[in-house]
Amino acid sequence: MSKELNELLNKAIARELQVAIQYMWQHVQWKGQKAFVVKDELKKIGIEEMKHAEAIAERLFYLGGIPTTKPDPIFVGENLKEMLERDIKDEENAIKLYKEIIKKAQSEDDFTTENLFKKILADEEEHLDTFTGLLEKD
Repeated sequence: MSKELNELLNKAIARELQVAIQYMWQHVQWKGQKAFVVKDELKKIGIEEMKHAEAIAERLFYLGGIPTTKPDPIFVGENLKEMLERDIKDEENAIKLYKEIIKKAQSEDDFTTENLFKKILADEEEHLDTFTGLLEKD
């Protein structure tokens, strides 16, 4: 594994830890009628993100790296709109990062990492679709 791929995988772990905590805390702190409808979805996505962090950490460790334990900065937000706008941005950044990791893994003939991130990328695109849909006005 190259130093660059090692750094990219740790960046992905930090991001997954961040959003796992962020989405869980948003789930806990949402209130009002709209929260009742979406809070369970946010909890589910938070759990999926933690599973992503675990899978990436296991892969990085297998490749000889040391997984980070530090999340990127966590943003909970003051209201539903603010939360969803940030969540959309975080998912868009993840999609960009994971496409970069897939290309790097391909260049290193690391098919397992490539396949792992293709699966995670599909999940992140689904999360983005969920958050985008929740932010839309009727």
